[in-house]
Amino acid sequence: MQTTFSENDEAFRQEVRTFLEENLTEDLREAGRKKTSVWQEPKSATAWQQLLYNKGWLVPDWPVEHGGTGWSLSQRYIFAQECARAETPGISPMGLRMCGPMLIGYGSEEQKSHYLPKILSGEHIWCQGYSEPGAGSDLASLSTRAVSDGDDYIVNGTKIWTSFAQHANMIFVLVRTSTEGRVQQGISFLLIDMSTPGIRVEPIINLEGSHELNQVFFDDVRVPKVNRVGKENDGWSVAKYLLQFERFSMSSVGLRSLLSRASRLAEQTSSGGVTLAEDSAFRKKLAQLEIDCLAMETSEQRVLAELNAGNSPGAVSSVLNAISAETLQRADELGIEVAAYYGLPLQLLSLDVGGPDPVGPEIALPLMPSYMNSRARTIAGGSGEIQRNIVAKAILEL
Repeated sequence: MQTTFSENDEAFRQEVRTFLEENLTEDLREAGRKKTSVWQEPKSATAWQQLLYNKGWLVPDWPVEHGGTGWSLSQRYIFAQECARAETPGISPMGLRMCGPMLIGYGSEEQKSHYLPKILSGEHIWCQGYSEPGAGSDLASLSTRAVSDGDDYIVNGTKIWTSFAQHANMIFVLVRTSTEGRVQQGISFLLIDMSTPGIRVEPIINLEGSHELNQVFFDDVRVPKVNRVGKENDGWSVAKYLLQFERFSMSSVGLRSLLSRASRLAEQTSSGGVTLAEDSAFRKKLAQLEIDCLAMETSEQRVLAELNAGNSPGAVSSVLNAISAETLQRADELGIEVAAYYGLPLQLLSLDVGGPDPVGPEIALPLMPSYMNSRARTIAGGSGEIQRNIVAKAILEL
């Protein structure tokens, strides 16, 4: 991992800091401070996306010809680092981090020219239709059907754990178009407008009381065949390619932000005149997480180097997914240890931008919701067991 930066890199860092200082409004800063997961409420997410889009900094990982920045590996790392330090709001990841890269890799020229500009501008907000009540980690057993009808498919079935479907106007969906051959065969990849007749969204309330998840029902939904990505019955290849991008993220920058928050709060939390930051057991836990964070940064930069070379993350993204999920869960556990009694009140309204003052310091407000939300980290995008199976097969060749 690169631990020192050139003069040009440091000049770029200052450019990023200046941009953040000049463009992050107080509302956007508050939204970032109160963020409890990768999902940000739409108003703040849209405003932040528009600022980055206007600046040309929205999709550093995309090729330049499709809107990417052309930044070096160190510049991309610096940008992510400075955004984490500034606690910027989140941006809906399904279009920018998943559907967009998938279309660049597998989409037709017509699909790229139609969908990519709308993803960048924010006109299209995407959600993901993969998991089903009977097909979660065992995604190949999905049963949502798409039956050919002339130039269209007729889709029937249901998808579950669909994040932010209540805000999305587009969904990418895996459907079964054939029952012949192996279960991974006979699956196709469709792009569907959420306003199409026959689509119904039902909410699922999270453990911490927020509405992020949904179940989506498809009842005789008519989808044009031109909305299929890749060949019919070869959607599994498209899905696996997309999952490589879903399973890779620069989690270390978020981890550093969380550890910084816990450390600052520990300096305010005292018992008998001694702050928690002075407690040897707390310092040991914090030090171990900081060591793990350094290891994550090293692995993430290896993947970024592959992306810079024009390659996909590959199975290494499964290594990072498993490790980062478990490390972030441990960091969240440390966070609620620091929050102590301040983590107990349910303060959903205080998490809103402009909401009422919280019970206790604001810095402690997101820690308990973040801890509850992170329980799903070792399941979302493929369980930890699934990730290890991928590593065993694709990397270790077991």
